[in-house]
Amino acid sequence: MKFQPPFLLKNRHIQTIYSSLFRKLPKLSITQERFRLSDGDFVDAYWHKAPNSTPQTPLVILFHGLAGSYDSPYIRGMMQSLSQNGFDSVVMHFRGCAKEDNLMARSYHSGDTQDAREFINAIHKRYAQKELFAVGYSLGANMLLKYLGEEHTTPLKAAVGVSAPMLLDVCADKMQRGFSRFYQHLLLKDLRNALREKYKKHNMQKLINLKEQEIEKLKDFWSFDEAYTAKINGFDSAQDYYTKSSSKQYLKKIQIPTLIIHAKDDPFMTEAVIPKESEVSKKVVLDILEHGGHVGFIEGTLLKPEYWLEKRIISFFKQ
Repeated sequence: MKFQPPFLLKNRHIQTIYSSLFRKLPKLSITQERFRLSDGDFVDAYWHKAPNSTPQTPLVILFHGLAGSYDSPYIRGMMQSLSQNGFDSVVMHFRGCAKEDNLMARSYHSGDTQDAREFINAIHKRYAQKELFAVGYSLGANMLLKYLGEEHTTPLKAAVGVSAPMLLDVCADKMQRGFSRFYQHLLLKDLRNALREKYKKHNMQKLINLKEQEIEKLKDFWSFDEAYTAKINGFDSAQDYYTKSSSKQYLKKIQIPTLIIHAKDDPFMTEAVIPKESEVSKKVVLDILEHGGHVGFIEGTLLKPEYWLEKRIISFFKQ
């Protein structure tokens, strides 16, 4: 299935931000569930069923990107497309990403596969008759690909990773250059606000040795992950976190059919992130495209866009 954006949609930044600015989000019937984790914390899951859903209807588990949620256009659009094509779906919000902060001083990170593992295993136990699939976007894609490389036997039948930052240090460097700094500014604003919330409930200064007023100085991913993400999650440094959490090193170990969709013009990363055929297992299909931006992949026209990503993912699962 070829991706062919028209001339006006070839620009990487238009591909990246179009949906956020212009896509009308479908209103879906959602059931919310609070899923309790083994460490006492929780994640919130939002469910959407296909018309005439039965216990045998296949289920797709969605993992959003950094600072994403059910309200992200790519999540709602995918849930609508899935239901129209006979799939139930559920988005597992990472800790603190739904409407309520999580209980612990730590939240989530790019390499944290344990919450997803617990969630997938619980869903498999609950719905033993359903075929399970998964899609991860951006940070959620990196996490999902890492999980697949770690698991010798996963309940998932197939999976898709979209625009995964498979080398986190390379991506953190790229986000400091050119127009990519705009995306970094937006994402870090959300991350700093979430960290401030932590100070209201926890003695964060004692935990990470950072005064609350110093949060404002964390202007890039390197400094934020050095000050908070690495320390609160037991890594030696931001580099240690990036090295251990990057999914590229896990791709050779993936045991189930997995599609990786990636654009060479993704403004969040460089082409160094893109794996070669020799770096992935025989179960992995690489859709490496010239255009598409970051979680974009929009065809049609500016006024009548078509979301190729959704069609490609569904066709892969139906295979």
